[in-house]
Amino acid sequence: MYLLGLAVVLSLLKLAELGPVGAWSWWPILGVYAAAAAWWAWADWSGYTKRKAAQKMDQRKKERIERQKAAMQPGSRRR
Repeated sequence: MYLLGLAVVLSLLKLAELGPVGAWSWWPILGVYAAAAAWWAWADWSGYTKRKAAQKMDQRKKERIERQKAAMQPGSRRR
């Protein structure tokens, strides 16, 4: 996601011809887009995306269980 954001910023700088990026050719900017596409392809192929989603869901589950345990403790009433 960061690479895509960088590519968009570089594209906008190139189109506006601001700073040193305005003098660059389009190839380096297109290379950043290609790197973003390669990252996504690798992340999907390797299972990285699903692993990260599963870790996030596990963390949410643990936090929810801890909140429920804390709410069940004696002396902890809802007000």
